[in-house]
Amino acid sequence: MSEIPLTSSVSKGCFVFKSASKKRKRHVGVGGYLLDDKGSDRFRICQKLWETVQMNTEVIQDQLNKKVLDSLAEFIKKPGRGCSSDVWRQRASEIPTAALMLGVNVPDHAMTFRSLCNLLQDSVTPFVVSVHAKECAAVKLLIQKVLEQLMGRGVSEDEEQEDDTASLQRTQCTISALCQWYKTVTKKCTQVSPRRKENLKNSDLPQNLPIVVIFKDFEAFISQVLQDFILICSRYTQELPFVFIFGIATSPSAIQHRLPHSVSSLLCIEVFHSLSCTPHLASVFDKLILNSQFPFKLSSRVIQVLVGIFLYHDFSVQNFVKGLQFSMLEHFNSQPLSVLCCQKQEALLSAKTLSKQNVERIRHLPSFMRYVETREPQEQVRLLTNDEHVKEVCQKLLKNLHKYHKNYYPILQCLHSLTSSLPKFPLGKHIRELHVSCIEKNLWETEEYDSALQLLRILAKDELVAALRKCAEILKSACTKRMKNVLQQLEDFIGRLEALEGVSSEDSSGNGIISGKMEYQRTDLFQLQKTLLEKESRRTKRMNPFEVLRSDVIEFIDSLVREYLTPAELQPLNEVCYYSNSGVLRQRLNVTPRTSIQTALSHPFYYLQNESLKTDTGTISSAAPDLCIVYKLHLECGRLINLYDWLEAFVTVMSAAEDQDTNSEEGGKFDSLKHARFIQAVSEMEFLGFVKSTKQKTDHVARLTWGGC
Repeated sequence: MSEIPLTSSVSKGCFVFKSASKKRKRHVGVGGYLLDDKGSDRFRICQKLWETVQMNTEVIQDQLNKKVLDSLAEFIKKPGRGCSSDVWRQRASEIPTAALMLGVNVPDHAMTFRSLCNLLQDSVTPFVVSVHAKECAAVKLLIQKVLEQLMGRGVSEDEEQEDDTASLQRTQCTISALCQWYKTVTKKCTQVSPRRKENLKNSDLPQNLPIVVIFKDFEAFISQVLQDFILICSRYTQELPFVFIFGIATSPSAIQHRLPHSVSSLLCIEVFHSLSCTPHLASVFDKLILNSQFPFKLSSRVIQVLVGIFLYHDFSVQNFVKGLQFSMLEHFNSQPLSVLCCQKQEALLSAKTLSKQNVERIRHLPSFMRYVETREPQEQVRLLTNDEHVKEVCQKLLKNLHKYHKNYYPILQCLHSLTSSLPKFPLGKHIRELHVSCIEKNLWETEEYDSALQLLRILAKDELVAALRKCAEILKSACTKRMKNVLQQLEDFIGRLEALEGVSSEDSSGNGIISGKMEYQRTDLFQLQKTLLEKESRRTKRMNPFEVLRSDVIEFIDSLVREYLTPAELQPLNEVCYYSNSGVLRQRLNVTPRTSIQTALSHPFYYLQNESLKTDTGTISSAAPDLCIVYKLHLECGRLINLYDWLEAFVTVMSAAEDQDTNSEEGGKFDSLKHARFIQAVSEMEFLGFVKSTKQKTDHVARLTWGGC
């Protein structure tokens, strides 16, 4: 074993110890994952699906935000935005301001602002600026950021204007300089291209092009910086047509909390609301997961982990998509048979050319083993011994798997359409809840399903016909022959229901409320209950035509559920396209920083993989980084830690590393190097939040955390 160099402190860098053993050549895949030489097909399929997810996510985001973005564009393009017009009724010092309510899903805001900037630059004005709070700690920095972005984006491609930009950058960053630059640029913008003229058709003059400043994270800005900037800009409304857009995550009251009335009165504010993140997630779920054309699938537990992170952490659809992409990456990296997780024709072609190793892997799949057990003895022998026969059977099973998905999703949507309007949502309000129930167990064996059928059995005629029409619309988009037959049967039921004339729910044989004889007799509770039960039994025996037909419809729906909504894990070769390792996903996405830090400091071997760092429980390795030694020593102390005693214990451990006698004068001597390393380690402990200085004793620090990981 090669000698491993000692490290002084983790604060000085990250150390990588290379093993002496030779590793085979690998190819780097998506996101840093390593695939072997035979994983090129998996990498290609994974990369293709990755791009599909990215493209569909952006399309969905643009479609959902189209309404609010178009409203913002119309707000900025209002006629008479120039300060000399009488159409726009506002004071000359007021700045038009849009308060954009985006919600608490902060990770999704970046894509929304990117789409907004592109839309405004293409159709409204080239002068669009977006600023972050972390870049604008002072009003001078905010003005400088605005000038930098305007000079880069507002100037056209003429070479002469590049010289003007360079000269402007050398001037002082003030609003006065911005006024001068804006006049110069708008004069030169009179000669614009025909495409730009079409985009700017709502503006009569190029000089009226507004300057849009987008505050992406309005709540994070320092109040005084915002106030000063607004006051300065309000003095130049005659020369500069400013328009502000505040990106707000909480509520419109945030403007009142951040700005006093003297400043907010200078703004003409209009509120715009973006779509909630819950419908956004539903759209992504329908487009990517409940889609037979998307071959990669998630198991019920993986979906529950991703939805749980969405609901209880950040409400971020982007993070949900990242979790889906990570699941895809992990699946293709850990499952060699994922080469079959692709479109039908490509999967069948891959099944024909399976290697002997992959054929053996198929034989060890739990779903394939269950399939073999259901075959005849002679067929079982062929499946276990003949590789070519396994390839043929694999093609057949892949066809059945694709057919299962094409029939599964339309029936799932029909069942959700029927039950989503029922009281108390017995099968869940969202389709993802119903989908999770279907793929993890037999839905028809649950109490919720029985409750839903009971509620469907008491639907009125109009309600039942309307629900069946929705199902028919869903099935029209299905392409399989079986779904077309189901659609034909469903339309037949609808026609028969509409052909029925009004049927009374009570017949003439005494199914009224109470008979004339009982009306004048005093009866006890038992006798009344017995009489009502007898009437109910007579009613069930003699159903009218509508009740008979309604019962047939419910039985038909029940048969579809039992036939097509079987659990996915019962399908042979489901492991090819279903990712089910929810533990790895939870460990990677739902991390706990404090636990990770404590693990790294208590057991540095867990991350560094250095053999010299292996220690028994309760011992401290002298080869560990300084921070780990100081951390373990502080665990042995109480609420207050004496810095001198702490330093003495640290030097004792370090002396053991140098093979010095701790009882000798040299071993116990505090040289300047050890003292400096100790001070640096304690500073890192304070930065991580484990200790803090205290006024009780000047030579002590207070411990802030208790308990290990």
